[in-house]
Amino acid sequence: TGGTLTSVEDVAESDFLAEHADLYRSKTSGFWIGIYRNMNGQLLWQDNSALEFANWGEGQPVGDLLEHCVELSAASGYWSTLPCHSQKGFICKKAKSAKKSQAPRHMNVWVVFTLLLIISLGMGVMIYFLIQVGTQRQTGGEARGSSTLVQYSYVLTGGDSESDATHKGKNEQSVV
Repeated sequence: TGGTLTSVEDVAESDFLAEHADLYRSKTSGFWIGIYRNMNGQLLWQDNSALEFANWGEGQPVGDLLEHCVELSAASGYWSTLPCHSQKGFICKKAKSAKKSQAPRHMNVWVVFTLLLIISLGMGVMIYFLIQVGTQRQTGGEARGSSTLVQYSYVLTGGDSESDATHKGKNEQSVV
């Protein structure tokens, strides 16, 4: 949704607007703000809030003319009434939306939750593979060690069973 001509709620906001309006003084002498006079002659902001703070220039507001609008002076920051057909800049304001302020926080919770879940899963997978690699190294080392023992026992016993039978046969023949 769009905005409306600005309302000014306090001195701090008025000073802020005056400071920024001064930056554009070379382009315009003033800016329209959102004060209007209703049919009962009451001054209101365009967002229909009451006019609780005012920063009128000397002698302002002039009369109770309904066709006049309110200008914030770029030079002084004070307000004055002028005919609405005058060429001025304008300052608008958007209303704060409770739904919009809640949505990003709600979304941030899900984003953080999702990132933590992904990181946790990644760490779990990494730990699983590190354990598997460690187990394979231990198992591989034991298998290599046992094959080394088999080779040593083969060397110590003098070979396999066929060659043993051949050697026994030869030994018996040579003994006889």
